[in-house]
Amino acid sequence: MNPLQSEDMFGRLTLDAFRHDLIEYMADGMMVFGALALFAYITYHKKWKWLWNDWITSVDHKKIGIMYLIVSFVMLLKGLADALMMRAQQAMAYGDSMGYLGADHFQQLATAHGVTMILFVGMGVMFGIINMVMPMQIGARDVAFPFLNNLSFWLYFFGALYIMTSLIIGEYAGTGWTAYPPLASKKYNPGVGVDYWIWSIQVSGAGSLLSGINFIVTILKMRCRGMTLMKMPIFVWSTLTAMTLVVFAFPILTGTLTMLATDRLLDTRIFSAEFGGNPMMYINLFWAWGHPEVYILILPAFGIFSEIVPVFSHKRLFGYTSMVWALVAITFLAFIVWLHHFFTMGAGASVNGFFGIMTMIIAIPTGVKIFNWLFTMFRGKVKFTTPMYWFMGFITTFTLGGMTGVLMSIPAADFQIHNSLFLVAHFHNVIIGGVVYGFFAGFTYWFPKFFGFTLNEKLGKYAFWCWLIGFFVAFMPLYLLGFMGVTRRLNHYMVEDWQPLFKLAGIGAMIIMAGVGFQILQLIVSIRDRKKNLDTTGDPWNGRTLEWSTKSPPPFYNYAVTPEVHSRDPFWVEKAKGEVPQKKEYHEIHMPKNTGIGFYIGVFSFLLSFGLIWYMFWLSAISTLGIIVCVIAHLYKKEPEYILTASDLAKMEGGIAHES
Repeated sequence: MNPLQSEDMFGRLTLDAFRHDLIEYMADGMMVFGALALFAYITYHKKWKWLWNDWITSVDHKKIGIMYLIVSFVMLLKGLADALMMRAQQAMAYGDSMGYLGADHFQQLATAHGVTMILFVGMGVMFGIINMVMPMQIGARDVAFPFLNNLSFWLYFFGALYIMTSLIIGEYAGTGWTAYPPLASKKYNPGVGVDYWIWSIQVSGAGSLLSGINFIVTILKMRCRGMTLMKMPIFVWSTLTAMTLVVFAFPILTGTLTMLATDRLLDTRIFSAEFGGNPMMYINLFWAWGHPEVYILILPAFGIFSEIVPVFSHKRLFGYTSMVWALVAITFLAFIVWLHHFFTMGAGASVNGFFGIMTMIIAIPTGVKIFNWLFTMFRGKVKFTTPMYWFMGFITTFTLGGMTGVLMSIPAADFQIHNSLFLVAHFHNVIIGGVVYGFFAGFTYWFPKFFGFTLNEKLGKYAFWCWLIGFFVAFMPLYLLGFMGVTRRLNHYMVEDWQPLFKLAGIGAMIIMAGVGFQILQLIVSIRDRKKNLDTTGDPWNGRTLEWSTKSPPPFYNYAVTPEVHSRDPFWVEKAKGEVPQKKEYHEIHMPKNTGIGFYIGVFSFLLSFGLIWYMFWLSAISTLGIIVCVIAHLYKKEPEYILTASDLAKMEGGIAHES
């Protein structure tokens, strides 16, 4: 169907788009039931006004961070369900048995799992924690551009919604999460799956780019008095370097996907070998974004561990300066290693050799950080709380992933194990051991700061052991299968000797799911027992940095009096000296008011892309007009704000909530 010749109001959207197999119908039913139950609950308790005023339109960085984490958790459950289904299929399908998933459905699961976990779990949890913590660590009352922060979240949310929508209307891409042409071209993939893939990433990627700019400006321009660059907490440094990668890498992805979209919509054939196009250019551009993306995810996790280890070792962080320069080195080197993703594609010995050496070199600053954390623990009074458990799991798992990464940086070795399950195991070693464990550590560590009570330690440790054991049971067999030559992304293998290892990997996935169950139970039990574990002092872990100096949960303005710092661990130093904060004079505080324009732009962006996916160009045109109207409305309206007087602040600091 030529999109430019479509005269139907609904384009290519027909009843066939709603026809799925039984498993997909079950997933659709669960989603619809969950949405209706949530709708009924909010309506019954008359919470719509509260939801709109306090959350959907909020520009408070802390609330936006919490919304990121909620959406990320939902997407994590979805991504884990995809993984469990794929592992079950591979454990069941061998010889004459074809398992319970068809090849097309399996490929959609593989694609959706990769996109979900990288872009809507990994990016979401890191943006969530950065939003919640970073402004408070630099002594700021909010981010530099609160409206952009709200807009970024809603673009992220509606980008994630495409993956869910594809379960009900149409299908998702079956190309693998990288969607290489010519497989992703209209000739070989004429359906809507690749289009859903393109626009889910494009819409959320625009939000990521806006967040990157926002966080960089916040760090460079809004630090409190006395906080020089070399007095910033390491988590702030990790945020600055990661967001630098975002600002330089995401425009590459945006341009690449725009060209792929024009190939599919306008038949431009930029990535088609016909008429002089070049599919290899797509792969080059994709990984020029794709490998920095790995460090965009992992650098904030490094920052989280750099906050946790000193606190629970009761020591200053060892080698602060070397940690900063290691982050800067990783940021630079992240852009000159991308070609190791296609050593096997004939670039030549010289090119492969250069990128192989660069890949090995990037392991050096990463190793510096690991040794610095271990030296911080050395001769310290180490307290093994749940956050420290996650750190120790990270050291074990991530180090193994780094070692296998160095092995794959050797082009000759990569020729043997490229595109095998060895690669899958390595990637999960790094992402789960680094990003996921880092998120769980940060979530547990900062939870009492933002919710006012601590999480159940016993259940948290049960969850940790399930994750750690389940990970090794699930992925160590994949290393062995990869060495045996097992190609990834297949739903059926003929070699029966491989099946015991596939079944073992499936058992590991089930153990990980038990860990998720313990985490859900931990949250439920902790909420139930929150009165026993209340903490309003702001410092249950004996923390070091500024965010622990405010109340728990912190007020929407963070600090009644903007702090002034003179060291890298200002809060720690004050407590060590036994200093009591002196009563200071309050001044008027100007805080931005909530706005719904970011939500409206997110809705219009979703509809614009939905129209392009289904060739309903009238819908895209109306949505584009809606976005333009929203932008103009925001530009020409006077920025609303709260003004809190000294008397209002005194009442709020005394525990009486009052807004002027």
